[in-house]
Amino acid sequence: MAATVAASSSQLRERRNPNYARACTLLYTGTTISQLERDIGSDQFPPNEHYFGLVNFGNTCYSNSVLQALYFCRPFREKVLEYKARNKRTKETLLTCLADLFYSIATQKKKVGSIAPKKFIARLRKEKEEFDNYMQQDAHEFLNFLINHINEIILAERTQSKPTGGKCGAGDAAGSPPEPTWVHEIFQGILTSETRCLNCETVSSKDEDFFDLQVDVDQNTSITHCLRCFSNTETLCSDNKFKCDHCSSYQEAQKRMRVKKLPMILALHLKRFKYVEQYNRHIKVSHRVVFPLELRLFNTSDDAVNPDRLYDLVAVVIHCGSGPNRGHYISIVKSHGFWLLFDDDMVDKIDASTIEDFYGLTSDIQKSSETGYILFYQSRDCS
Repeated sequence: MAATVAASSSQLRERRNPNYARACTLLYTGTTISQLERDIGSDQFPPNEHYFGLVNFGNTCYSNSVLQALYFCRPFREKVLEYKARNKRTKETLLTCLADLFYSIATQKKKVGSIAPKKFIARLRKEKEEFDNYMQQDAHEFLNFLINHINEIILAERTQSKPTGGKCGAGDAAGSPPEPTWVHEIFQGILTSETRCLNCETVSSKDEDFFDLQVDVDQNTSITHCLRCFSNTETLCSDNKFKCDHCSSYQEAQKRMRVKKLPMILALHLKRFKYVEQYNRHIKVSHRVVFPLELRLFNTSDDAVNPDRLYDLVAVVIHCGSGPNRGHYISIVKSHGFWLLFDDDMVDKIDASTIEDFYGLTSDIQKSSETGYILFYQSRDCS
């Protein structure tokens, strides 16, 4: 077996220094990439896999990091490439640009290298004004926009392709929701909000869909703890009483949020930026939050569709810096049993133990940190 050489955390931090990165551009697009191939070993290198960094166009690390994470979420990549193969439309959309980018990576002759997502970024800036500048953007906002926008494109194309005057398909009747898209199939879960009136004990529930779960973070905790807190019981009282239909009046009540349906890809957004009145700005919460390599949720509802789903960590978008408007985004992904770090056009193989460096800080001192920001867990029962 070929010897494995992985970058240390100190080396990675040094490499992500902007001045160091600019000085070593040639090194990373040449020597280091070939070193990656040697590290993996020709006998271990997956025959149909490619590892390409993405060129940064001034501020596009927020999109590069998310795109790398999504590329290595296998069900998503397969659906995008399937869309590319089936789509014969000439109209350019953000989805066609994404499909072209994924196809370009997947069909490269070389196994490793870098590629410039120029067409995708140009289209992104046309689609959403907030991204049409050179300011640092939020990776989670980009992910949220991208997933929802792709879903809207698919729904719009489905409507346009239906013949006029024929029978209506499922979801076309007035008031009925459209049929789920493959975006729903991959990312959509269901939350149920349960409210119990403390006067009559009647329990009412309301379901809502989600593409990602946003969880608060506390110091020296774990993702499991954060999810339990997400589903903690809240008492509604005083001016916040609950209007009970059974009692026909406002009553004190207990409310909690639980997961009713677990998605194929579970995206967890750690809420690391919060507004502080004292500073009149948003600050970064660098608390240490451990995220395991495998995860099972315990905050499911009693009528959950698939409560026993077991997840594997496949990608993490990481924020490096001290605040939301400054810093840098990178991503780490798991591919065929080993971990890679993508820092724009730079690619490194890392040891699994290096993941611990991205849990966060154990002290409350406000300083720059490299912390997990968006976690992508893939269900083991993916077909």
